[in-house]
Amino acid sequence: MALEDICNFKDERVQQLFPFPALETDSHDLELKRLKTSQTHCGTPQRVFVPPLRRVDPSEPPLTAQRPFPLSHGTTTLGFVFQGGVIAAADTRASAGGLVACPAVHKITPIHSHLVVTSSGSGADCMLWERILTREIRLYELRHKRRLSIRGSAKLLSLMLHPFKGTDVCVALTLCGWDKEGGGTGLAHNLDNSSSVTDASSSAPSSGPRLVYVCSDGARLQGDVISVGSGSPYAYGVLDGGLSWSLSKEEAVSLAREAVFRATHRDAYSGNNVDLFHVTAQGWSQRPREDLREEYYRDMERRSNRGRRRKKDRYDGE
Repeated sequence: MALEDICNFKDERVQQLFPFPALETDSHDLELKRLKTSQTHCGTPQRVFVPPLRRVDPSEPPLTAQRPFPLSHGTTTLGFVFQGGVIAAADTRASAGGLVACPAVHKITPIHSHLVVTSSGSGADCMLWERILTREIRLYELRHKRRLSIRGSAKLLSLMLHPFKGTDVCVALTLCGWDKEGGGTGLAHNLDNSSSVTDASSSAPSSGPRLVYVCSDGARLQGDVISVGSGSPYAYGVLDGGLSWSLSKEEAVSLAREAVFRATHRDAYSGNNVDLFHVTAQGWSQRPREDLREEYYRDMERRSNRGRRRKKDRYDGE
Protein backbone atom coordinates (compact mmCIF):
# COMPACT_ATOMS: atom_id res chain seq x y z
CA MET A 1 0.00 0.00 0.00
CA ALA A 2 1.04 3.61 -0.49
CA LEU A 3 1.28 4.22 3.24
CA GLU A 4 3.69 1.31 3.60
CA ASP A 5 5.88 2.73 0.84
CA ILE A 6 5.90 6.17 2.46
CA CYS A 7 6.83 4.69 5.84
CA ASN A 8 9.44 2.41 4.20
CA PHE A 9 7.85 -0.62 5.86
CA LYS A 10 9.84 -3.67 4.71
CA ASP A 11 8.99 -6.34 7.30
CA GLU A 12 8.17 -9.17 4.90
CA ARG A 13 7.65 -11.73 7.68
CA VAL A 14 4.77 -9.71 9.12
CA GLN A 15 3.48 -8.87 5.66
CA GLN A 16 3.16 -12.50 4.65
CA LEU A 17 1.92 -13.88 7.95
CA PHE A 18 -1.77 -13.55 7.07
CA PRO A 19 -1.95 -13.34 3.25
CA PHE A 20 -5.72 -13.74 3.08
CA PRO A 21 -7.22 -13.35 -0.40
CA ALA A 22 -9.38 -10.38 -1.25
CA LEU A 23 -12.76 -10.11 0.40
CA GLU A 24 -14.33 -10.66 -3.04
CA THR A 25 -12.94 -13.90 -4.46
CA ASP A 26 -14.23 -17.19 -5.78
CA SER A 27 -11.55 -19.18 -3.99
CA HIS A 28 -12.11 -20.68 -0.56
CA ASP A 29 -8.48 -21.73 -0.16
CA LEU A 30 -6.73 -20.23 2.87
CA GLU A 31 -3.27 -21.69 2.34
CA LEU A 32 -0.99 -19.31 4.17
CA LYS A 33 2.00 -20.10 1.98
CA ARG A 34 0.43 -19.03 -1.29
CA LEU A 35 -0.49 -15.38 -1.80
CA LYS A 36 -3.46 -14.82 -4.05
CA THR A 37 -4.58 -11.67 -5.76
CA SER A 38 -7.92 -10.17 -6.64
CA GLN A 39 -8.94 -9.95 -10.29
CA THR A 40 -10.97 -6.83 -9.51
CA HIS A 41 -7.91 -4.89 -8.31
CA CYS A 42 -5.42 -5.43 -11.16
CA GLY A 43 -3.65 -8.28 -9.41
CA THR A 44 -2.83 -6.24 -6.31
CA PRO A 45 -2.51 -8.48 -3.23
CA GLN A 46 -5.23 -7.66 -0.69
CA ARG A 47 -3.89 -8.49 2.76
CA VAL A 48 -5.61 -8.47 6.12
CA PHE A 49 -3.02 -7.40 8.66
CA VAL A 50 -3.09 -8.61 12.23
CA PRO A 51 -0.38 -8.51 14.92
CA PRO A 52 2.32 -11.14 14.33
CA LEU A 53 1.92 -14.48 16.07
CA ARG A 54 5.12 -16.15 17.18
CA ARG A 55 5.67 -19.62 15.73
CA VAL A 56 5.92 -22.01 18.66
CA ASP A 57 8.04 -25.15 18.58
CA PRO A 58 6.10 -27.94 20.35
CA SER A 59 9.32 -29.26 21.87
CA GLU A 60 10.06 -25.94 23.59
CA PRO A 61 8.61 -25.21 27.03
CA PRO A 62 5.93 -22.52 26.91
CA LEU A 63 7.06 -18.98 27.66
CA THR A 64 5.15 -17.40 30.52
CA ALA A 65 5.35 -13.95 32.09
CA GLN A 66 4.70 -13.57 35.79
CA ARG A 67 1.78 -11.22 36.38
CA PRO A 68 1.75 -9.01 39.47
CA PHE A 69 -1.68 -10.43 40.38
CA PRO A 70 -4.10 -12.96 38.87
CA LEU A 71 -6.44 -11.43 36.32
CA SER A 72 -10.18 -11.97 36.85
CA HIS A 73 -12.14 -10.67 33.90
CA GLY A 74 -15.55 -9.34 34.84
CA THR A 75 -18.11 -7.23 33.04
CA THR A 76 -21.72 -7.06 31.92
CA THR A 77 -22.54 -6.30 28.29
CA LEU A 78 -25.73 -7.04 26.39
CA GLY A 79 -27.49 -6.44 23.12
CA PHE A 80 -30.90 -7.35 21.75
CA VAL A 81 -33.04 -6.80 18.68
CA PHE A 82 -36.57 -5.41 18.73
CA GLN A 83 -38.95 -3.75 16.28
CA GLY A 84 -37.26 -0.37 16.76
CA GLY A 85 -33.68 -1.49 16.04
CA VAL A 86 -30.86 -2.78 18.24
CA ILE A 87 -30.12 -1.88 21.86
CA ALA A 88 -26.57 -2.21 23.23
CA ALA A 89 -25.84 -1.66 26.92
CA ALA A 90 -22.90 -2.20 29.27
CA ASP A 91 -21.57 -1.25 32.67
CA THR A 92 -18.44 0.90 33.05
CA ARG A 93 -16.34 -0.89 35.70
CA ALA A 94 -12.88 -2.20 34.75
CA SER A 95 -11.50 -4.70 37.24
CA ALA A 96 -8.08 -6.30 37.73
CA GLY A 97 -8.46 -9.15 40.15
CA GLY A 98 -10.13 -7.75 43.24
CA LEU A 99 -9.18 -4.18 42.29
CA VAL A 100 -11.53 -1.72 40.61
CA ALA A 101 -9.01 -0.39 38.12
CA CYS A 102 -11.33 2.22 36.59
CA PRO A 103 -14.97 3.03 37.32
CA ALA A 104 -15.69 4.90 34.07
CA VAL A 105 -14.39 2.95 31.06
CA HIS A 106 -16.18 2.75 27.71
CA LYS A 107 -17.18 -0.81 26.85
CA ILE A 108 -19.28 0.18 23.82
CA THR A 109 -17.29 1.52 20.88
CA PRO A 110 -18.77 3.01 17.67
CA ILE A 111 -17.12 1.48 14.59
CA HIS A 112 -19.03 3.47 11.97
CA SER A 113 -22.38 5.25 11.69
CA HIS A 114 -24.44 2.02 11.79
CA LEU A 115 -22.28 -0.30 13.92
CA VAL A 116 -21.25 -0.32 17.57
CA VAL A 117 -19.30 -3.05 19.38
CA THR A 118 -19.60 -4.14 23.02
CA SER A 119 -16.37 -5.52 24.47
CA SER A 120 -15.66 -8.07 27.17
CA GLY A 121 -12.34 -9.63 28.13
CA SER A 122 -8.89 -8.06 28.39
CA GLY A 123 -9.16 -4.30 28.02
CA ALA A 124 -5.96 -3.98 26.00
CA ASP A 125 -6.86 -6.82 23.64
CA CYS A 126 -10.36 -5.47 23.06
CA MET A 127 -9.10 -1.97 22.28
CA LEU A 128 -6.54 -3.34 19.82
CA TRP A 129 -8.98 -5.54 17.91
CA GLU A 130 -11.62 -2.83 17.76
CA ARG A 131 -9.08 -0.57 16.09
CA ILE A 132 -8.07 -3.35 13.68
CA LEU A 133 -11.72 -4.00 12.80
CA THR A 134 -12.37 -0.29 12.26
CA ARG A 135 -9.39 -0.04 9.91
CA GLU A 136 -10.26 -3.13 7.87
CA ILE A 137 -13.88 -2.04 7.41
CA ARG A 138 -12.70 1.37 6.26
CA LEU A 139 -10.19 -0.18 3.84
CA TYR A 140 -12.91 -2.40 2.42
CA GLU A 141 -15.13 0.62 1.89
CA LEU A 142 -12.35 2.49 0.08
CA ARG A 143 -11.54 -0.48 -2.17
CA HIS A 144 -15.09 -1.56 -3.06
CA LYS A 145 -16.97 1.77 -2.80
CA ARG A 146 -19.49 0.28 -0.39
CA ARG A 147 -19.59 -0.66 3.27
CA LEU A 148 -19.05 -4.23 4.44
CA SER A 149 -22.16 -5.78 5.98
CA ILE A 150 -22.45 -6.50 9.69
CA ARG A 151 -22.26 -10.25 9.19
CA GLY A 152 -19.37 -9.77 6.78
CA SER A 153 -17.57 -7.71 9.41
CA ALA A 154 -18.15 -10.45 11.96
CA LYS A 155 -16.81 -13.09 9.59
CA LEU A 156 -13.74 -10.99 8.84
CA LEU A 157 -13.07 -10.50 12.57
CA SER A 158 -13.51 -14.23 13.17
CA LEU A 159 -10.98 -15.05 10.44
CA MET A 160 -8.42 -12.68 11.93
CA LEU A 161 -8.92 -13.96 15.50
CA HIS A 162 -8.89 -17.69 14.79
CA PRO A 163 -5.07 -18.03 14.49
CA PHE A 164 -4.81 -16.77 18.09
CA LYS A 165 -6.89 -19.65 19.46
CA GLY A 166 -5.18 -21.18 22.48
CA THR A 167 -3.11 -18.08 23.26
CA ASP A 168 -3.60 -15.53 26.05
CA VAL A 169 -5.61 -13.25 23.76
CA CYS A 170 -8.95 -12.64 25.50
CA VAL A 171 -11.53 -10.87 23.33
CA ALA A 172 -15.31 -11.19 23.23
CA LEU A 173 -17.00 -8.65 20.97
CA THR A 174 -20.69 -8.28 20.14
CA LEU A 175 -21.40 -6.45 16.89
CA CYS A 176 -24.66 -4.49 17.14
CA GLY A 177 -25.64 -2.76 13.93
CA TRP A 178 -28.01 -2.12 11.07
CA ASP A 179 -27.43 -3.22 7.49
CA LYS A 180 -28.62 -0.67 4.94
CA GLU A 181 -30.20 -1.59 1.61
CA GLY A 182 -27.69 -1.57 -1.24
CA GLY A 183 -24.66 -1.33 1.05
CA GLY A 184 -23.14 -4.66 0.24
CA THR A 185 -25.24 -6.42 2.84
CA GLY A 186 -26.31 -9.54 0.95
CA LEU A 187 -23.70 -11.74 2.57
CA ALA A 188 -23.30 -15.35 1.54
CA HIS A 189 -23.58 -16.64 5.07
CA ASN A 190 -22.44 -20.26 5.45
CA LEU A 191 -21.44 -21.39 8.92
CA ASP A 192 -20.15 -24.71 7.62
CA ASN A 193 -17.62 -23.01 5.35
CA SER A 194 -16.40 -19.74 6.87
CA SER A 195 -13.21 -19.49 4.84
CA SER A 196 -14.33 -16.54 2.73
CA VAL A 197 -16.02 -13.20 3.12
CA THR A 198 -18.03 -12.35 0.03
CA ASP A 199 -20.90 -10.08 -0.84
CA ALA A 200 -23.19 -12.29 -2.87
CA SER A 201 -26.91 -12.81 -3.12
CA SER A 202 -28.58 -14.47 -0.15
CA SER A 203 -32.06 -15.44 0.91
CA ALA A 204 -31.63 -13.47 4.14
CA PRO A 205 -33.04 -9.93 4.26
CA SER A 206 -30.54 -7.42 2.87
CA SER A 207 -31.32 -4.76 5.46
CA GLY A 208 -32.34 -4.60 9.08
CA PRO A 209 -30.93 -5.05 12.58
CA ARG A 210 -28.01 -7.42 13.15
CA LEU A 211 -26.50 -8.85 16.33
CA VAL A 212 -23.40 -11.08 16.06
CA TYR A 213 -21.03 -12.35 18.77
CA VAL A 214 -17.35 -13.06 18.01
CA CYS A 215 -14.78 -14.31 20.53
CA SER A 216 -11.02 -14.80 20.48
CA ASP A 217 -11.11 -18.48 19.44
CA GLY A 218 -12.84 -17.50 16.19
CA ALA A 219 -16.36 -18.54 17.19
CA ARG A 220 -19.16 -16.53 15.58
CA LEU A 221 -22.78 -16.62 16.74
CA GLN A 222 -25.77 -14.63 15.53
CA GLY A 223 -28.89 -14.14 17.63
CA ASP A 224 -31.64 -11.82 18.78
CA VAL A 225 -30.36 -11.42 22.36
CA ILE A 226 -26.74 -11.77 23.51
CA SER A 227 -25.18 -11.01 26.89
CA VAL A 228 -21.49 -11.50 27.67
CA GLY A 229 -19.47 -11.27 30.87
CA SER A 230 -19.55 -12.40 34.48
CA GLY A 231 -22.85 -10.59 35.00
CA SER A 232 -24.54 -12.10 31.95
CA PRO A 233 -26.50 -14.83 33.83
CA TYR A 234 -28.26 -12.15 35.87
CA ALA A 235 -28.86 -10.00 32.78
CA TYR A 236 -30.33 -12.97 30.90
CA GLY A 237 -32.76 -13.52 33.77
CA VAL A 238 -34.19 -10.04 33.27
CA LEU A 239 -34.11 -10.11 29.47
CA ASP A 240 -35.81 -13.50 29.18
CA GLY A 241 -38.68 -12.26 31.29
CA GLY A 242 -39.31 -8.94 29.58
CA LEU A 243 -37.99 -9.05 26.01
CA SER A 244 -40.40 -9.09 23.08
CA TRP A 245 -40.29 -7.92 19.48
CA SER A 246 -43.08 -5.38 19.96
CA LEU A 247 -41.33 -3.30 22.64
CA SER A 248 -41.36 0.46 22.18
CA LYS A 249 -38.10 2.41 22.32
CA GLU A 250 -38.76 3.59 25.88
CA GLU A 251 -39.62 0.06 27.03
CA ALA A 252 -36.51 -1.39 25.37
CA VAL A 253 -34.26 1.23 26.97
CA SER A 254 -35.84 0.61 30.37
CA LEU A 255 -35.40 -3.16 29.99
CA ALA A 256 -31.71 -2.85 29.05
CA ARG A 257 -31.04 -0.49 31.95
CA GLU A 258 -32.86 -2.84 34.34
CA ALA A 259 -30.86 -5.86 33.10
CA VAL A 260 -27.52 -4.11 33.61
CA PHE A 261 -28.61 -2.81 37.01
CA ARG A 262 -29.65 -6.28 38.24
CA ALA A 263 -26.38 -7.75 37.00
CA THR A 264 -24.25 -5.12 38.71
CA HIS A 265 -26.24 -5.57 41.92
CA ARG A 266 -25.21 -9.26 42.10
CA ASP A 267 -21.87 -9.30 40.26
CA ALA A 268 -18.94 -7.73 42.11
CA TYR A 269 -16.94 -7.17 38.89
CA SER A 270 -19.66 -5.04 37.26
CA GLY A 271 -20.97 -1.69 38.37
CA ASN A 272 -20.72 2.11 38.59
CA ASN A 273 -22.59 3.34 35.48
CA VAL A 274 -24.52 2.13 32.47
CA ASP A 275 -23.87 3.14 28.86
CA LEU A 276 -26.64 2.59 26.34
CA PHE A 277 -26.72 2.85 22.53
CA HIS A 278 -29.67 2.58 20.15
CA VAL A 279 -28.98 1.62 16.52
CA THR A 280 -31.59 2.24 13.81
CA ALA A 281 -31.68 2.70 10.04
CA GLN A 282 -30.61 6.32 10.63
CA GLY A 283 -27.52 5.30 12.61
CA TRP A 284 -26.59 4.95 16.25
CA SER A 285 -27.49 7.31 19.07
CA GLN A 286 -26.14 7.32 22.62
CA ARG A 287 -28.10 8.07 25.75
CA PRO A 288 -26.44 10.02 28.55
CA ARG A 289 -24.47 7.86 30.95
CA GLU A 290 -26.50 6.99 34.04
CA ASP A 291 -25.17 6.38 37.54
CA LEU A 292 -26.38 3.01 38.82
CA ARG A 293 -26.52 4.34 42.37
CA GLU A 294 -29.47 6.47 41.34
CA GLU A 295 -31.16 3.41 39.87
CA TYR A 296 -30.51 1.59 43.15
CA TYR A 297 -32.20 4.33 45.17
CA ARG A 298 -35.13 4.41 42.74
CA ASP A 299 -35.48 0.65 43.09
CA MET A 300 -35.43 0.89 46.88
CA GLU A 301 -38.13 3.58 46.74
CA ARG A 302 -40.30 1.42 44.47
CA ARG A 303 -39.96 -1.51 46.86
CA SER A 304 -40.84 0.69 49.80
CA ASN A 305 -43.94 2.01 48.01
CA ARG A 306 -45.05 -1.51 47.13
CA GLY A 307 -44.65 -2.55 50.76
CA ARG A 308 -46.74 0.37 51.96
CA ARG A 309 -49.46 -0.40 49.43
CA ARG A 310 -49.60 -4.03 50.55
CA LYS A 311 -49.95 -2.99 54.17
CA LYS A 312 -52.70 -0.53 53.27
CA ASP A 313 -54.58 -3.14 51.26
CA ARG A 314 -54.27 -5.60 54.14
CA TYR A 315 -55.65 -3.12 56.64
CA ASP A 316 -58.48 -2.14 54.27
CA GLY A 317 -59.39 -5.81 53.84
CA GLU A 318 -59.61 -6.36 57.55
